[in-house]
Amino acid sequence: MAKKSAPKSFEDAIARLEAITQSMQNNAQPLEEALENYAEGVELVRYCQQKLAAVEQKIQVLDHGDLKDWELEGE
Repeated sequence: MAKKSAPKSFEDAIARLEAITQSMQNNAQPLEEALENYAEGVELVRYCQQKLAAVEQKIQVLDHGDLKDWELEGE
């Protein structure tokens, strides 16, 4: 199985995850292809989790160590 290159951005990773999910839900894939897609999906999820954790850490630093709840307007 060839290793896929890392996504260029969080948004690219999410888009690829959505494509993998749709493909796995809509197609009768051969077992080997489904396994490769699953493995790629796992790596993309890890990438996204790392990116989100890094952003959360930066936000805490910007807010002087306090992680605050974020409320959308109109709630």
